[in-house]
Amino acid sequence: MALRINATVPDFKADTDQGEISFHDWIGDSWAILFSHPKDFTPVCTTEFGAVAQLADEWAKRGTKVIGISVDGVEDHKKWKGDIESFAGANAGFPIIADQNLEVAKLFDMLPEEAVLPDQPTPADSATVRSVFIIGPDKKLKLSMTYPMTIGRNFAEVLRALDALQATYEVPLAAPANWVPGEDVIVALSLNDEQAEEKYGKLDKKLPYLRFAKAPS
Repeated sequence: MALRINATVPDFKADTDQGEISFHDWIGDSWAILFSHPKDFTPVCTTEFGAVAQLADEWAKRGTKVIGISVDGVEDHKKWKGDIESFAGANAGFPIIADQNLEVAKLFDMLPEEAVLPDQPTPADSATVRSVFIIGPDKKLKLSMTYPMTIGRNFAEVLRALDALQATYEVPLAAPANWVPGEDVIVALSLNDEQAEEKYGKLDKKLPYLRFAKAPS
């Protein structure tokens, strides 16, 4: 069964290019993003990991840790990071999990349970390992997305989604379509108009059930 929104994400121990981690301990009290790809030294994923590296300051501003995962080993990860950094012009300071036995890929339902890799795997053998998971400080899944091998993920959208999740975390607010920080948010229907205005100020009521308010600072 697929990992569902608001489910506690699996905990696991794994080797990375920066040493062994225990996933929940590594997350700590932070937000976290786990992003996966089929194989090291592949073209689209090199551009993606480069994009993540270039956003290092943005992840830090949001109190968010990022970690990659691949079916290749630690030594390959270390070598591949040289390519990533050369292409991106940025330090790839995040760890990459070595998931050669597919344990983590299966825990997060990125591959069929019966999946195995041949002795000389190609990216096609692990093609479905192309997902992004945004995890809250409560260790619960807040958002996931999966892309095919031919389409590079838009990490500006991942960043926007993270902003929206943080802006609406544990408060009766929601983010409308195409929302970006600084724009108004939607007040949940769990508050009536009086309660909403007491909490968030004057409402911009487009429809009885669609009420906007200034996002809390």
